[in-house]
Amino acid sequence: MSINSGHEIILVIDDNPTNLEVLHNALGSFGYEILVEMDGFSGIEQARSYLPDLILLDVQMPGIDGFETCRKLQADPSTKSIPVIFMTALTDTTDKVKGLQLGAVDYITKPFRQEEALARIQTHLKIRRLSLELEQQKKELEQVVQNRTAELTCTLQELKKTQLQLIQNEKLSTIGQLVSGIAHEINNPVGCITGNLEQATLAVKDAVDYIRLYQTKFPNPGIEIEQKAEEIELEYLLDDLPKMFFSMQTGIERIRNISTSLRTFSRADVDFKVSVNIHDGLESTLMILQHRLKAHDYRPAIQVIKKYGEIPKVECYLGQLNQVFMNILANAIDALEEANQGHTYEGIKANPNQIIVKTQMKDEHQVAIRIADNGRGMTKDIQHRIFDHLFTTKPVGKGTGLGLTIAHQIIVEKHGGTIEVNSELGQGTEFIITLPIV
Repeated sequence: MSINSGHEIILVIDDNPTNLEVLHNALGSFGYEILVEMDGFSGIEQARSYLPDLILLDVQMPGIDGFETCRKLQADPSTKSIPVIFMTALTDTTDKVKGLQLGAVDYITKPFRQEEALARIQTHLKIRRLSLELEQQKKELEQVVQNRTAELTCTLQELKKTQLQLIQNEKLSTIGQLVSGIAHEINNPVGCITGNLEQATLAVKDAVDYIRLYQTKFPNPGIEIEQKAEEIELEYLLDDLPKMFFSMQTGIERIRNISTSLRTFSRADVDFKVSVNIHDGLESTLMILQHRLKAHDYRPAIQVIKKYGEIPKVECYLGQLNQVFMNILANAIDALEEANQGHTYEGIKANPNQIIVKTQMKDEHQVAIRIADNGRGMTKDIQHRIFDHLFTTKPVGKGTGLGLTIAHQIIVEKHGGTIEVNSELGQGTEFIITLPIV
């Protein structure tokens, strides 16, 4: 039998001094550290204090017997894992089974057979050591898995952010190039028309003045001229011609405003922030969405109620911020279109579709932009997931699940602001964006 060198602690609980002496001498010679107690209560306290590697427990003791002592040790989380070997002179199988059912790992029958007792003790101490080593390895493995999982989670998040950034940059670049190109192409003919229209307006005015002067100097020009004047409705033409040119100037001015809105919306200031009026971005976005807001055969126009407050300019990436406004406003229109299903034109007219755009100071350091609709609203579950990567409530083919995720990234990570959603079923939805002033 090999001699132990691990200095394991063995607690012996026995009310018989002779047994204690025999076990102390026998086990001590093998290098074990021996603790002794003569009753169950003291043994339990000793076990809690020193947490021995093994407990030798006598069955027959005053106070509480070995069975009750074992039950209490097993019920205590701090001592539950300590192996217990019963020492008994009983040969009744029922008692042995009872001890094992209470949690004991083995039993030694009195009087002791030293070789057998030491063999059993060493076997269970070895099992105890292996169990502790296994538990330690398990904890270390769990820690390794936990660390690795954290690393992989972090890597996955970084990949998602990179993917969103690439998508965002690609969208901004594509939209910027497209819209900038369109605005440039519009500006060339608009500039040409504007210049010529100004000269044409002056020329028409001169021609009208000349004809009026002619009518004054020659009130009776002759039958042929009078018939021609009546045929072409000269008086109506002279009155209406300046109005037509004014209308053309108004139309050209609107085209110029649209071109300006396109340029404002498409600004991709990805390298540095610029100080801008947030209202300009909102107005340019609403201008681009005008075709979706106007009346259709199946519904009246969507009312856009603007409640712009007195707010200072904000340093931001305007092109990216406009993309956020576009996503939220387009989603609001989608929500209203969905809410209109099953309602008549007159029914919608009685309870008109509305989008409210409000700006205000949240506090001295932040501005707030609130965009609300009176659509169907959304559930709490959807609200909690609305900014999640690839999450969408739209049918397959209509939503990518990236719009609001990118919006969240732009507001929170790029601008250091916040974006929240408040919604109630049947009442509508409101998005609240806050941006720092500096």
